[in-house]
Amino acid sequence: MVKEDWNKEEELIETLKLLAPGTPLREGLENMLKAKTGALIVIADSQDIMDIVDGGFHINVDFSPAYIYELGKMDGAIILSCDAKKILYANAQLIPDSSIPSSETGIRHRIAEQVAKETGEIVVAISQRRNIITLYKGYYKYVIQDTDKILTKANQAIQTLEKYKIAFDKAMTSLSALEFEDLVTVYDVAVVLQRTEMVMKIAYEIEKFIYELGNEGRLISMQLEELVANVKEDGKHVIYDYKATAEEDYETIQKAIKSLSSEELLNLSNISKLLGYGNNINALDLAVSPKGYRILTKIPRLPSSVIENLAKQYNSFQKILKASIGQLDEVEGIGEVRARAIKEGLRRLQEQVLLERHI
Repeated sequence: MVKEDWNKEEELIETLKLLAPGTPLREGLENMLKAKTGALIVIADSQDIMDIVDGGFHINVDFSPAYIYELGKMDGAIILSCDAKKILYANAQLIPDSSIPSSETGIRHRIAEQVAKETGEIVVAISQRRNIITLYKGYYKYVIQDTDKILTKANQAIQTLEKYKIAFDKAMTSLSALEFEDLVTVYDVAVVLQRTEMVMKIAYEIEKFIYELGNEGRLISMQLEELVANVKEDGKHVIYDYKATAEEDYETIQKAIKSLSSEELLNLSNISKLLGYGNNINALDLAVSPKGYRILTKIPRLPSSVIENLAKQYNSFQKILKASIGQLDEVEGIGEVRARAIKEGLRRLQEQVLLERHI
């Protein structure tokens, strides 16, 4: 998604929520589609919109699917409040700047595109001939597809996500085993972060399908939640463990990785550079050691404050692993009982990881 086309990705999701199946607005739009009436609807009440509205009549009534269906039979545009809860104007004439370029050929869609570009607001055009709903916002255009088609695409995306999740799990298990053996390289870390971001990119695409499906997307939502559980958190802790300098914070690195294109993500040197290890030919072969954040989060009932104290005091997972119960007991927030639990937890995790690695 191009940034200048849509300033914030979240805006698309919020708009899709307004138009999702099961919402009153979608019901009204579906009725128009079935009747093949066509319509031009603006979901905004800003001054920029009011400046290009001419004629029509002021209604200011609560939104209902039946009202918008009847009003859609007129030729003019319908103006809704920004939350789509009020019908403000009907049969209105929209007069955007005619010099604004448009790739549309039909008059209704051309006006919709020009209004969206001029005001940055949401405009919906329903094609009388092609029987489709097209959403415009700023310089962005999005065609609302048939629910069955979206559901098919969402299920295909879930299958793809399952394959990526398997690859992610294998990379994470391998990293855990290497951490216990103190054999991690920047390459191993970069692979995990690459797989993490690949999973999250697909998950974001599925989220858009879910919002577009509305109440038809509940099962897809449950599948997505199960598949991506802890993926983002694990990726976050990997960055905490391996960022080269204390000055770089997690959010800066995570945002930089997220901004990488799919092609850039395939080049592991890009991730190495963002972590602070450079992108020269030897950077990926550098031996590195984690601080211990991620593995420690796997120990049951271990508070985040204790994990933070351990990681800061030892600054090395290997030192934590080799520390005696007495030495662990000296860390703030850890008594003898918790120190024993940490030692036992690490032993069990090591056995589990080594077993999973060879399955």
